[in-house]
Amino acid sequence: MSPEATEHSRRRAAVIVLGALQILAWGSSFYLLGVLAGPIAADTGWPSSFVVGGLSIALLIAGLASPRVGKAIQAHGGRPVLAASSLLFAAGLGCLAAAPALPAYLFGWAVLGLAMACGLYDPAFATLGRHYGHAARRMITFVTLFGGFASTVSWPATAWLLETHGWRTACSAYAAIHIGLGAPLYWFCLPRRPPALEAMPAAAATIAEPLPLSASRWPSPCSASS
Repeated sequence: MSPEATEHSRRRAAVIVLGALQILAWGSSFYLLGVLAGPIAADTGWPSSFVVGGLSIALLIAGLASPRVGKAIQAHGGRPVLAASSLLFAAGLGCLAAAPALPAYLFGWAVLGLAMACGLYDPAFATLGRHYGHAARRMITFVTLFGGFASTVSWPATAWLLETHGWRTACSAYAAIHIGLGAPLYWFCLPRRPPALEAMPAAAATIAEPLPLSASRWPSPCSASS
């Protein structure tokens, strides 16, 4: 296989991995309460406002952590950051699944906020830009198209888990997928060493800078897609 074909194959694999895992990441965090909020409140007796407020905590934590995540991607590339996001998603979802009281539940959402800062659109886009420069533009478009199916895929899947096993098992199942599938895919399928910014052309280096967390990238949990 020619070097060009090999590079094309690697880029296609990166897009597929990032796109598929964006569906998982959005579905197991931002869109989770679209299905589970009512059952959680009914099962635990916790106020609905606090149950839904967990997502607000996660968004606040994600915003606060975003600058450090961007610096980490700039320094080390996105591979370790995105792999860590899967472990953080698993930890946060595990906290939700095992939460015996409301404070533990809210702490789980705080952990999910760190995961969201490390694993949603902005880190994925920054990772592609850091590795591929201007060539990342087309890749980012395809990853965004993948992510647009997050609610379409996750809401029926979460509803099925809820109806067959309950909300705690639904959270545990997502945590297991992040550990067993998400982290390994990020670690083994993404490029290992990003190019040095000073060695890249000026235009490519510009797009390779870490992307700030933008409010425009956060859709409504009740929208049809991310």
